[in-house]
Amino acid sequence: MTIKAIVEPGRDQSVGHAHKVGYANRVIKKRSSRCKKKTRRASPMVPMALQELFVSCKQVFQAPAGTVPSPPDVKRLCDILDKMKPEDVGLSGELQFFKPTTAYNVTPRVTYTTIYQCDKFSGVIPLHNHPEMTVFSKLLLGTMHIKSYDWVEPATSAGEQASSISSNVRLAKLEADSVFTAPCNTSVLYPTTGGNIHQFTAITPCAVLDVLGPPYSKQDGRDCSYYKEFPYTAFSNGELGLAREDGESYGWLEETEVPENSEMDGIEYLGPQVDETTCSC
Repeated sequence: MTIKAIVEPGRDQSVGHAHKVGYANRVIKKRSSRCKKKTRRASPMVPMALQELFVSCKQVFQAPAGTVPSPPDVKRLCDILDKMKPEDVGLSGELQFFKPTTAYNVTPRVTYTTIYQCDKFSGVIPLHNHPEMTVFSKLLLGTMHIKSYDWVEPATSAGEQASSISSNVRLAKLEADSVFTAPCNTSVLYPTTGGNIHQFTAITPCAVLDVLGPPYSKQDGRDCSYYKEFPYTAFSNGELGLAREDGESYGWLEETEVPENSEMDGIEYLGPQVDETTCSC
């Protein structure tokens, strides 16, 4: 299980360097020279929503890797995430990071931080997959475009029509191609449904809270793969018999090397910490 906060600059905006993201509620006050009495500094309180999310995730993701949470467990996590606010992870719309003032001529890099990771299981985020994973995504701040696909089963290749491109081109069904603005409901993707292969594009500076269970792990066969998309008409001449019924759309995906714009800057998480001592899982 991994809980991450992803911070994306807007597509056409400048936001400064990753280490300047900042966190809310970290104001340093001057000491009064009149007060000489020493007092013990209280430990920061863990926001109830973040702690509830942590404990619930530990309970939900106890099953072996690849096990899809039950519908009641999915609803349980969605209900918690739907109520979460930026301040629950130490962020605020008032931070300068989310108020850029200058133009950006290149695609900004994405910044991410890990709030918690359990090792027992581990700008634009290009089209990528989540093998054997269930992922909960909550947009905390800003506006974002999400495009997602699921593979068409049984697997359908583009065959000879795509031989000039690659023999590894496969048909996928478009699940989402929409713009979302916070606050909005939590989205859930599953190992084979719900838009397991997706792409995030920040329209404004934004922040996303992700819960991944289990996390990526190359040694366990859960490495991240990236894809390039082609329109359905690029390799289709009607032979497959797929029509756009009930608004359904399809496209071809080719697995590619790690895209240049997929690099992200990791930063230390300085927001509220979860309390592991309260979880007996």
